Amino acid sequence: MANKKQVAVIVGSLRRESLNRKLALALARIAPESLDLQIVEIGDLPLYNQDLDGEPPAAWVSFKQRIAASDAVLFLTPEYNRSVPAPLKNAIDVGSRPYGHSAWSGKPAGIISLSPGAVGGFGANHHLRQSLVFLDMPCLQQPEAYIGGGDKLFDAQGDIANESTRGFLGKYLATFEQWVARNARA
Repeated sequence: MANKKQVAVIVGSLRRESLNRKLALALARIAPESLDLQIVEIGDLPLYNQDLDGEPPAAWVSFKQRIAASDAVLFLTPEYNRSVPAPLKNAIDVGSRPYGHSAWSGKPAGIISLSPGAVGGFGANHHLRQSLVFLDMPCLQQPEAYIGGGDKLFDAQGDIANESTRGFLGKYLATFEQWVARNARA
C-alpha cells in the first residue's frame, strides 16, 4: 500500500513474557493494511540525565530518530502503582529532550492498557494521557482501551483468544487508522 503509515509501538513492560508485548505482536497481525505497526524498543535506553543532552548516548539518538520517522505512536502499557512503568516514563523523557527538540511533538497517539486485573490499567492509561497533552500529541479519545484479564487473553499461538476482545481491538485499530489519517503531519 503506497500510503502506509508507520506506527511506532512503545511497549511499557520489559518483562520477557510481557502481556503488552504479546498484545503488540497480535495487534500488528490484525491491523488495517494502511498501518505498519513496529515495536520500538525502550529497554536499552540509559536513564534520562540532562547533563548528557550535549553528547547524548547512541541509544537515545537512535530512539529519537525512530520516533521522528514514524507517522504515529501507539502506547501499550501495564499499570505499576497507578502509573506507567519507569522504562516508559524514561522513554518519554528521552524522546522529549532537550526542551524544544521533542521527537513526539504532533504525532497522533493511541493508548491501550492491559493488565491481569479487572481494571485493565485505567490509572496508567490516564496518567500517560497527561504526559501526551504536554508533549503535543493528539491522543485518540474514543474508544478508550482498558483491557483486563490479560493473563487469559492469548491462545497458544499468541493471538487474541477472546472473540469479543479481538472484535473490540479491531474496531479500536480501525478508529486509530482514521485518527492517524486525520492528524498525521505531511
